[in-house]
Order: sequence, then structure tokens, then C-alpha cells
Amino acid sequence: MDQTAVEAFGNYLRSQRKLAQLTLRELSDLAEVSNPYLSQLERGLHQPSVRVIKSLARALNLSAETLLAQAAGIDAVNGTSPEGASDTEAAIRSDARLSHEQKAALLEVYRSMRGNGLGS
Repeated sequence: MDQTAVEAFGNYLRSQRKLAQLTLRELSDLAEVSNPYLSQLERGLHQPSVRVIKSLARALNLSAETLLAQAAGIDAVNGTSPEGASDTEAAIRSDARLSHEQKAALLEVYRSMRGNGLGS
């Protein structure tokens, strides 16, 4: 993985952590990854292992496939994740043009519509 992809993954990871409204320490506890290592991942200093990616995905309530695709620098896997996140949610989470607040608002509206049966 080239340095640009490692940095892009770090930015994506930071964005997902903020979207989940977690501090570095909270995410490191949930993912069972050391706080300094998580900080280094977010700053694009290290390429995470598959084990760490799976652990982070679980802690962030993302599909491991989505996080693995981000770590590899490729598009996310199509379909619905095992955790139930749709392509729409993945697209909202990964859109760099949206702020964290906009992503959170869009996800909330989308999930409320899906919960009310309006998305079918």
C-alpha cells in the first residue's frame, strides 16, 4: 500500500470515529487497540493488519468489508453488510464532500425513513 492510500485510510478512520462520536481512547478501548497505535493509524503512519481492521469495523459498527476496502484503497463492496448497513449508508459515510455533521444528519434521516418502512 502506498503512503497516499495509508493516509487516506487514516483520514477515513478519523472521519468514522468522529461520526460515531467517539474519542480516540474510547475507540481504542472498544477495538482493543492501543491508543498510541490508533493515533498513528489515523495519522497515516501505519498500515493496519486485517485483525485490527476487523476489530475497528466491529467497534465502529461498519462492515469489515467496507473498512478493508478503504484500507486497500478500493471501492467498498456492494450490497448490505452483515451488520445491516446499506450501500446508501456506506456512500454517505465515505463522501468526502460532506462534513461530519452533515453525514450524521443524513444517516439519521435515512435510518428513520428505513425504520418507518418508507425506504422500501
